[in-house]
Amino acid sequence: MTALITGASSGIGYELAKIFAENGHDLVVTARSQPQLEKLATEIQSAHKVRVRVLVKDLAIASSPREIFDELMRDGTQVEALVNNAGFGNHGAFANIELDADLRLLQVNVVALTALTKLFLREMLTRGRGRVMNVASTAGFLPGPLMATYYASKAYVLHFSEAVAQEVSGRGVSVTALCPGPVDTEFRKRAGIEGSRLFKDGAAMDSRTVALAGYHGMMHGSRIVIPGISNKLLTSSVRLAPRRLAAFIAGKFNVVH
Repeated sequence: MTALITGASSGIGYELAKIFAENGHDLVVTARSQPQLEKLATEIQSAHKVRVRVLVKDLAIASSPREIFDELMRDGTQVEALVNNAGFGNHGAFANIELDADLRLLQVNVVALTALTKLFLREMLTRGRGRVMNVASTAGFLPGPLMATYYASKAYVLHFSEAVAQEVSGRGVSVTALCPGPVDTEFRKRAGIEGSRLFKDGAAMDSRTVALAGYHGMMHGSRIVIPGISNKLLTSSVRLAPRRLAAFIAGKFNVVH
């Protein structure tokens, strides 16, 4: 089996690449950073007897998903596991964030994920087997003031994944939404939320634990995977809370001190 993992240069994607390799899967890894991808490839190939192909792509560029698909189709690579992990967040009041920054976020978190899923899902359905994992977030269960576009993008990923999972049910293909809470990765620094309550008091999970939960859930065909008891409780309680209250509480946690 060949697994294609986006955003594989760090964090959850990096750990997922190692876990797939540990379980004997060949890999295609993509991200913007060639040095980090090459480091990952060298590390994996020295530890496991699998092939690792590096594709340097920026998913904020609209043509990138099609370029990835076409390149793999040209040389006959069959992707049997697609992991849409690439994504990032912006912090601040929606009105104050530059439009280009929000559009770039949506291109990566939503549009590229949708395009890659559609392109590779069709091939999987033709073969009658395949797995897709889209990395969403517990943020997808509630509105998120001060990270409005990011939370909304993850709501899209969650609902999109559930809908497609239902559409392909019984056809040999599964679709899984991985919904972690705060994770100790470079994401928080890039998003500018290191000083928020989300990452205080050791609340963040480590990326290896999250990646393992996602991998096993994907392999079992789970539609939603929520790592961690506290995150499961959060997503359950949000369903019962008034929407305005949920937005108020989320906004408090997103304040950076």
